[in-house]
Amino acid sequence: MRIFSTGILVFGLSSLALVACTKQSDGNKSPSHTQSSTQQQLRIAVVANGTSGTVDFIGIPQLIAHDQVFLDALKKKNIKLQWEPVTTAAVATLVNESFINNKIDFAYYGNLPAVVLNATGVKTQIVVPGSVGNNVYLIVPPDSNVKSIEDLKGKKIALHRGRPWEINFSKLIQSKGLDLKDFQILNLNPQAGAAALSAKSVDAFFTLSDALTLEDRKLGKIIWSSQSLPAEWKMRAELWGRTEYIQNNPEATQILADATVRAMNWVATHKDAYEQSQTKFGQPLSVIQREYNNTASSWVQDWTPSYRVDFLNQHYTNVIDYALKAQLIQTPIQAKDLLNPQFTEKAIENLKAAQP
Repeated sequence: MRIFSTGILVFGLSSLALVACTKQSDGNKSPSHTQSSTQQQLRIAVVANGTSGTVDFIGIPQLIAHDQVFLDALKKKNIKLQWEPVTTAAVATLVNESFINNKIDFAYYGNLPAVVLNATGVKTQIVVPGSVGNNVYLIVPPDSNVKSIEDLKGKKIALHRGRPWEINFSKLIQSKGLDLKDFQILNLNPQAGAAALSAKSVDAFFTLSDALTLEDRKLGKIIWSSQSLPAEWKMRAELWGRTEYIQNNPEATQILADATVRAMNWVATHKDAYEQSQTKFGQPLSVIQREYNNTASSWVQDWTPSYRVDFLNQHYTNVIDYALKAQLIQTPIQAKDLLNPQFTEKAIENLKAAQP
């Protein structure tokens, strides 16, 4: 599931936008402080963007925020909805801190940060898994003679450590018999990485679809991407929920799972409309269309809701193994403990039952 639009790497979120996000009307508005402190809450971390003149949630959460069925279900159960916006520059850090400090119950974010969180003892589970995921790209300066990852051995590569696409970089280099120590890794966030590539102060930059924008601006050339590769090469993002909350609040969890599955199903059958909606976050339609052009799968396959337990178990086993090897975590965890398919399975049943 491309819960986060491919434009998430380009823009930050101003303090004014953060304030505005908490004051949206209808389902996005937090109830007044006069409400009972014992009212059940549903607190969701979401990547937001305020550059379009309004505060919008990027990707699937924007559809959920305007899903009247979702909002009515929460109202009926007297559940207070609270969106917790996070800036694009530090999604992993902000989400994990919010989980640790018990400020959120759910978050739409990536695989490696979630594994790091669980290794600290804060337990979360995948409520609704992502689909095929985002593509990843290796881009070099436009006049570089580098043609492959092997040519970069001993050279400087900008890579934001601890972000989900580090797993994809690891998979790429391992497939060539290489290791992190074979490169000079500069731990730069996407904005800094793009700047470093533009200034030619690094030999390569490993990132998401912002690579397409850099290439269009003649600031780099892509020498490798995951577009023609199967799902295990893509960057994954899922709907994660705090395990304790899931166990104590199954109704609220199901309502959110239902809304997420409905949103995915809508996107699966409204490709043009969805792609056009994502242009408000700054990337041109041509970039968005190219990012979503996966030659190894179709749009409908990418977005059709499902919970592939065997695939997810193997994927997260690999993520955990990498995190241990890279010393990002010290405590081993079990991939099976991260999986909770019951809510997605029920949501798919509910979706089918609601269809004419």
